[in-house]
Amino acid sequence: MTSATPVPKARPLSPHLQIYKPQITSVLSIFHRGTGIMLAAGMVVLVAWLAALAGGFDCYTAFVGYAQTWVGTAFLVALSFSFFYHLCAGVRHLLWDAGYFLELKQVYTTGRIVVLASVVMTALLWLKIYGVAL
Repeated sequence: MTSATPVPKARPLSPHLQIYKPQITSVLSIFHRGTGIMLAAGMVVLVAWLAALAGGFDCYTAFVGYAQTWVGTAFLVALSFSFFYHLCAGVRHLLWDAGYFLELKQVYTTGRIVVLASVVMTALLWLKIYGVAL
């Protein structure tokens, strides 16, 4: 009698990114999670801002100086876009929970609306911040 080691059966691969191409639904879902992470980072900056405010004029002036650099401004623009995107996507999810816009064509349309609304709201906010008359 020989003791042969059992040969494992060939099993199908689990779905992964090399098999499936990204679809708008999956990309927007991942993006929603990413903007949530960005908002968490924004809370750290908010606390730093409040600490600088409590630290006095010099401390606050230094914070504003950093915030007005191109890196600080880019972060704040990304943070504001994250806020608007997360807000719009959250409203979209609430509408889904209420039973609206659940057909595939409507899901794609509302996804595009969420992205467009987020971009428009971010642009309007920053135009207002820089004093551009609308």
